[in-house]
Amino acid sequence: MARLSIRHETLYTYERPVRFAPHRLLVRPRDSHATRVLDAHLTLSPPGQTRWLYDALGNSVCCFTPGGESRALSIVSELVIERFPASLTRRDVADPQTVTPIYYSPADRAVLAPFIDPVSEDREGRLLAWLRDQVGSPREPALEFLLRMNRTIRASFDYSARDQGAAQEPGHTVTVGSGTCRDFAWLMVEALRRLGYAARFVTGYLYSPKAAASAVRGAGATHAWCEVFLPELGWTEFDPTNALAESPALIPVAVTRTPTEAAPVSGAIYGDGGKAELRVHVDVRPAESIPAAA
Repeated sequence: MARLSIRHETLYTYERPVRFAPHRLLVRPRDSHATRVLDAHLTLSPPGQTRWLYDALGNSVCCFTPGGESRALSIVSELVIERFPASLTRRDVADPQTVTPIYYSPADRAVLAPFIDPVSEDREGRLLAWLRDQVGSPREPALEFLLRMNRTIRASFDYSARDQGAAQEPGHTVTVGSGTCRDFAWLMVEALRRLGYAARFVTGYLYSPKAAASAVRGAGATHAWCEVFLPELGWTEFDPTNALAESPALIPVAVTRTPTEAAPVSGAIYGDGGKAELRVHVDVRPAESIPAAA
């Protein structure tokens, strides 16, 4: 068990005062067998009305409507969580239908259908051409194939941090050979859907105790990865940015069908605010090192 403190700061600034439409915040980690939220505190400026709910996928959503006018919108989420990591189990699956191509029971498929159908277009076939090169023997176990793809994306693509903007189309990521964590996660999700896997996009936090001196990519900001549903294993995490699988370093906040739905903060302003800037910072560390959060 590990107890971690998370501080997630988001600051929007504008040249001129604006008013704010309702905002949707995804900042609270998902309670699960592996994660327990012990303490959660939101500091919002300007203050306004808040309401919490669970969306259709079980994500904890804060509906926030800032009041009045302001030249800045500040959202600071402070959390203390406990992690109960469990390593990925390499089970000997007796049923040959769980070897690539993947097989889901009719009951599972009825629930998983929205995560099996691809969303992005691939008119020029770039994603499909890349995917053909990844597929090995049809006798390769599904889990081994997924771990291999996870490693391949980490080794084959250059990482480039990008705080703003939507996730790239997977075909574009393949073409340019670079991207950020959400681009690699979306590439893996959409590639696997084309093979019949149920895959979903995950956003959350990445714990890296030695981020400055290690090869971990994506620390210090919100992170994104992929979940794949496997018979007998359930939803299983793969982080192609760092070639991690079911790692205790991954702290999920929200699961969605597309990256657009996974934005930590989404909303609109009223009025012409002029030039706008966004600053985001995430700090994840052992809770014991922050007395104020203990």
